[in-house]
Amino acid sequence: MPPLRTALLQSSGRLGDTAENLKRLDEAAARAAQGGAGLLVTSEMFLTGYALDLQDVPGLAEAADGPSAVAIGEIARRHGIAVLYGYPEKAGEAVFNSAQLIGPDGTALANYRKTHLFGCFEQDAFTPGDTPVVQADLNGLRIGIMICYDVEFPENVRAHGLAGTDLLLVPTAQMHPFQFVAEQLVPVRAFENQMYIAYVNRTGPEGEFEFVGLSCLASPDGVTRTRAGRGEEMVFGEADPELLKASRETNPYLRDRRPGLYASLV
Repeated sequence: MPPLRTALLQSSGRLGDTAENLKRLDEAAARAAQGGAGLLVTSEMFLTGYALDLQDVPGLAEAADGPSAVAIGEIARRHGIAVLYGYPEKAGEAVFNSAQLIGPDGTALANYRKTHLFGCFEQDAFTPGDTPVVQADLNGLRIGIMICYDVEFPENVRAHGLAGTDLLLVPTAQMHPFQFVAEQLVPVRAFENQMYIAYVNRTGPEGEFEFVGLSCLASPDGVTRTRAGRGEEMVFGEADPELLKASRETNPYLRDRRPGLYASLV
């Protein structure tokens, strides 16, 4: 099985401008496909921007099958590439901080709602999701999804490890001064759970936040296979099933677990 070449779009787009961000996504999908990628991953809330005024969030939120989802399906199909994008999802009276995976044929493969909301803005703007493990199959790999703060909870990522996730996609809005998450924590999560992790950040100032970039693809051997800088850019990395298989054969973490000792965690 060939590696899945993955493009990480480190970009904040334009705050509050869905149409402009769809245009940028279309252009990025074309570049990613030209670069040989089968998957393009964007940052948290890429569709609308992150640092929104609270009163604007409900009006910018869309259903998982709303007009932007349809437009992104067309982008994916036109360029023949899967796309993972972050967006505010409207579902009834609730609004979720969500990420949706669209397949290269334009069909929706999985939709994830952020389970751990960070800070006052998110807790005021969104309802937390209640499904920790969301997966889909793509190019022979089991793809998992979570968002930003979720990856900082070891139980969350371990649940994906036990569920057989091969490549965990984590759109994020990682801000100063927490860049150690991108630099240190994400590669450790990949190693201890024996998976690839694509961690894709926003960049630069936005409202009261300063996003640090440093998007990366970390592999199950703990190596960072690609790393972005602090500015807007697209970087590429490969999720290699053969490396994944070899690493899982030699790393005993998941085999040596003793769940009976961990009852106090719950």
